[in-house]
Amino acid sequence: MALRVAVQMDPIESINIAGDSSFALMLSAQARGHEVFHYDVGSLTLDENDRLHAMLKPVTVRREPGNHFSAGEDRRMDLGKEIDVVLMRQDPPFHMGYITATHLLERIEDETLVVNNPASVRNAPEKVFVLDFRQFMPPTLVTRSVEEVRAFQKRHGAVVVKPIHGNGGKAIFRVPESGDNLSALIEVFNQTWPEPHMVQPFLPEVAEGDKRIVLVDGEVAGAINRRPGEGEFRSNLARGGSAEATGLTPREEEICAALGPRLKELGLLFVGIDVIGGKWLTEINVTSPTGIVAIDKFNGTDTAGMIWDAIERRLGRR
Repeated sequence: MALRVAVQMDPIESINIAGDSSFALMLSAQARGHEVFHYDVGSLTLDENDRLHAMLKPVTVRREPGNHFSAGEDRRMDLGKEIDVVLMRQDPPFHMGYITATHLLERIEDETLVVNNPASVRNAPEKVFVLDFRQFMPPTLVTRSVEEVRAFQKRHGAVVVKPIHGNGGKAIFRVPESGDNLSALIEVFNQTWPEPHMVQPFLPEVAEGDKRIVLVDGEVAGAINRRPGEGEFRSNLARGGSAEATGLTPREEEICAALGPRLKELGLLFVGIDVIGGKWLTEINVTSPTGIVAIDKFNGTDTAGMIWDAIERRLGRR
């Protein structure tokens, strides 16, 4: 039976179809005969009867750069009554607008499957949820205090400071063991973000890459290794990193085995985790994970198809 799929994402006109995971999911849904719609999170409306609507465009997608989609006219549709699956795929940052959207989508959970589960997304931001698995993490400090950071650095040497709700490798700074400019950096962070910041030892192993592992409904779907570009320590593909094929170390398998049941229980169906040096878990990405196109390119897999298999199982269609 065909599904009606609503994809909540950024403007479809501007995506890079060569590597965009949301586009891959739309292509896969369409190939299965599902009807695909696109909408912007800004059109979500909860009416006086407690019904959640949005302005949806029916779309047809194709792997043709510059001509990758066709769209019909906007329709005001009830996401609870007229849609079977909502894919919550707009890019972070994770802010109050994002949080509010999860509250609104949570109101239709008895009628429509939302992937990932909106309450779990709200309660599991990338750099906070991971703290539940400290046994796999490098030493980690969460603070706004420059004194706390200095004491941490004395114990661990060079450190990395990053916004706790950052994304895509943005605003991640390495501070050398000497502590040069640490006070100024924390001052800027405190002026820019009201929340505390995350501080970890600099891991030299990052030069060998930062592994993205994708889990689908708690099971490993595949992985890629992302190497930093020249002159960089950040390996995000958006920051100039490059991808290469890889497998999992025994430690990474242990990490995935520990995370899988929890992810499944929370309705976090499509998740990307980041591991450095084959052993250090640094993030659990649940808001809008990426990487499936590169994984499938190297491994000959169909991760988007695995995600739709999991969605259809959850809906009792398979």
